[in-house]
Amino acid sequence: MSRSESRLLNRRNVMQIGSAGMFGVSLPNVLKAAANNGLRKGAAKRCVLFFLDGGPGQQDMWDMKPDAPPEIRGEFYPISTTVPGIQVCEGLPMVSQQMHHFTLIRSVTHDINIHSAATYYMLSGRRPVKNRNLIVKEIPDNFPPFGSVLSHVSPQHEVLDFVHMPEIIWDAGHDLPGQRSGFMGAAYDPLVLGDPSVETFKPPGLSWPEDIDVARLKGRNDLRKSIEGVRLDRDSVLADLDIHKQKAYSLISSSKTREAFDLSKEPGKVRERYGLPDREDRSTGARNFGGLPHLGQSLLLTRRLVEAGVRFVTLTAGRRRDSAWDGHLRHFPILRKSLLPFFDRGFSAFMEDMSQRGLLEDTLLVMMGEFGRTPKIGQATTSTIKMPGGRDHWGHCFTVLMAGAGVKGGNVYGSSDKYAGYPETDPVTPEDIAATIYYALGIDPESHIHDALGRPHKVALGKPVMDIFA
Repeated sequence: MSRSESRLLNRRNVMQIGSAGMFGVSLPNVLKAAANNGLRKGAAKRCVLFFLDGGPGQQDMWDMKPDAPPEIRGEFYPISTTVPGIQVCEGLPMVSQQMHHFTLIRSVTHDINIHSAATYYMLSGRRPVKNRNLIVKEIPDNFPPFGSVLSHVSPQHEVLDFVHMPEIIWDAGHDLPGQRSGFMGAAYDPLVLGDPSVETFKPPGLSWPEDIDVARLKGRNDLRKSIEGVRLDRDSVLADLDIHKQKAYSLISSSKTREAFDLSKEPGKVRERYGLPDREDRSTGARNFGGLPHLGQSLLLTRRLVEAGVRFVTLTAGRRRDSAWDGHLRHFPILRKSLLPFFDRGFSAFMEDMSQRGLLEDTLLVMMGEFGRTPKIGQATTSTIKMPGGRDHWGHCFTVLMAGAGVKGGNVYGSSDKYAGYPETDPVTPEDIAATIYYALGIDPESHIHDALGRPHKVALGKPVMDIFA
């Protein structure tokens, strides 16, 4: 194979192909190409990324400083967990019983204090600066997020690769970057599911066309896959359209996938354990004490999707118009009344369920926000308004949690200083977090993907934090 042919295969790969026969590439060769991109034995089969949009306070949840002055330590007290020496917030009594599954990376650090740019940084592993300007919007040449890269390098055809729920998050009037596929094209965007906790929930693309029965639809799909010799450029709208057709067919033809979306198949006690919504009106956001009524059932659906084989699920804690964990004002009352109760119930149920079902063995779980909160209450970094009871944005030190898929349980990596303001040992960058995620998923961080112009880009620019793996 010539160098140009090799680059062409890398650029298109199997997910862009949609079906191997469509482009005259045999399945063994596609799998071999994927193996050459860095897949390894024992890798995680799936990943769940729980993104706490807005930026949770590290010193109020995972890295508490009870001996610090009141203006640093805040209102919460630490409680013991299932791991001696690891304490968490008093508002997380159920989550505290799941800490033996986690590694807490307490020394994550960057210098971006803007929601949009920091979100892109954490969801892509790429520094959010282009031509000396911060990347604050979705633009075509953004670097793709983890789920898009995974679906490109290691695709599957029977079930979905990449889903996102409940909705694309946004701030300051535009969608936050890092959620869609960037230079990979729309074919690698996640399927955005909506809110599964509402009675009208209906995931997109799961109904049969009214005038086509199962056999006829299968015949159409087989005919499409049998077409040989078609060549489409990477940036072709037709190429993206073909992949969307294949994804749509996979959705509606797989009973396993369709059933995964049906939460009514879960026992009532299980749904209650995760947390049923306590209100129908969703117009009030979490920061106005509207809580997180969607969270429990979203986590339950996440578990069902993982069981059905979905490769990458991104779940956000807020809703479209509300970065839930952005604690500028009324910081502690909002945590106490609006955020922690929903989070504690839903997330503890999810971890308990994943563990009991054996799903943690081959599923990587990552929990993070775009940054942390200021060490000192009332300290302003981005806002000009006074916030005597709040914490502002703070990227210089925060905590990322990982579990499953060979990650050590009951473990702490890195440490912060006495005020949880800066790393004291083992600083970890967003680039390192990205490399760690890719390594856990069996993708060599040193391997390359290609943009629409054929330019190579390393999958990750950091180094995996190998000490967190057993």
